[in-house]
Amino acid sequence: MIKLNPTIDEFNEITSSGKTIVDFWAGWCGPCRAQAPIVEDIAATTDIKLVKIDVDVDDTLPVDFGVASIPTLVLFENGVVVEKLIGLSSKDEILKAFGG
Repeated sequence: MIKLNPTIDEFNEITSSGKTIVDFWAGWCGPCRAQAPIVEDIAATTDIKLVKIDVDVDDTLPVDFGVASIPTLVLFENGVVVEKLIGLSSKDEILKAFGG
């Protein structure tokens, strides 16, 4: 499941259960474009959900999570932040952060 720029209610519902990657990105960001196929592959091949937040569209959630540079991935498990990865991350790094 991939959700782009959800409302705050949608965001809270999606991240409240299971595992979720929240990808803070922007279209002009080269490393973000490189990160996109990695997180999209994880969402397509596992039970991990993906929420993509375009920082040029939504400035509330990036501020709430202290995003100072992109790409930033915030990993949730059952509504709790378990890891924050800053910069381009490999599939293995992301899955390892979830304990897998």
